[in-house]
Amino acid sequence: MDTILILSVFAIMIVLIFDYTNGFHDASNIIAPMIACRAMTPVQAVIIVAIFEFLGPLLGGTAVANTIGKFVDLKELSDVVSVTVVLCGVFGAIFWNLLTWWFGIPSSSSHAIVGGLAGAVIAGAGSAAVVWGYQDLVTSGKLVGVMKVVLSLVASPLLGFWVGFLIMRILSLAFFRAKPSANKPLRRIQFITAAALAFSHGANDGQKSMGIITLVLVLANFQTEFVVPFWVMLSCATVITLGILSGGWRIVRTVGFAIFKIRPIHAFATQMTSAALIFGASALGAPVSTTHVVSSAIMGIGSSERPKSVRWAKARDIVSTWFITIPASGLVGAITYSVVRILTGIS
Repeated sequence: MDTILILSVFAIMIVLIFDYTNGFHDASNIIAPMIACRAMTPVQAVIIVAIFEFLGPLLGGTAVANTIGKFVDLKELSDVVSVTVVLCGVFGAIFWNLLTWWFGIPSSSSHAIVGGLAGAVIAGAGSAAVVWGYQDLVTSGKLVGVMKVVLSLVASPLLGFWVGFLIMRILSLAFFRAKPSANKPLRRIQFITAAALAFSHGANDGQKSMGIITLVLVLANFQTEFVVPFWVMLSCATVITLGILSGGWRIVRTVGFAIFKIRPIHAFATQMTSAALIFGASALGAPVSTTHVVSSAIMGIGSSERPKSVRWAKARDIVSTWFITIPASGLVGAITYSVVRILTGIS
């Protein structure tokens, strides 16, 4: 019992570290548009985002947490092995978050946690322990497990691009004869849209860590049912907010300046598109990537106005990173578990 208690505490700490890296990694995606168009100073942007980021996990429900916490099934393994598998999977996600942050690449924390967990689970318990969900999709049309996660992550950037494209077309018609003075109210209204985007991000991304911690509690037999405790919500909300306050300034330069030259109308359209899609996904229990949604929305908005102004070479670099995140973090998770198994002798 002492071993599983110590291991569970350590696993929860690792998940909270992931939550922190998620915060400073994804903070850049939220604040980059408003900083790029000079709607707010960096300090104002971080404060607004941090406040509503904190409220997101507390008030956004637990639908996403249920999805993330239930796409692996380790109940047939011993407590020590199952918790160790989760711990190694989260480590794989943290490693990828830090690596892409260091190089200023806006990759997906959502992809990283899915890949890291899947890799560690396969290495420790075999592919049967992963709830793939394809049978449920074929037989009953239900989206569960990995299928629900992957389809959500694939569909969200496509929706981000085309919804952003359409919203920009509508705004362009609405502001067709607008004077430069229209930029002032467009900058002011971003205090509202930025708050909405931060809340939706907290409601979606904060729940991913909540789901994993609750999974650890169930695997270690501290809970009999998958119900997210309030202290888990509060812990994840606090830690992801601290990550937001740290800021991922390396990625701000990529998202805010390297894809498309963002003006106030573009930043407003980006925030409105992203907030609506992420909040809708949270209500459906679909884990999506804020990085993907924001970056693809910027690409769609830029394409709607001047396709040639979009720096497609940089966009290709970002998209290629999206595709390698799951296998890369999965490989790290699998290797980590294999090393831990050799060092500790668990089987």
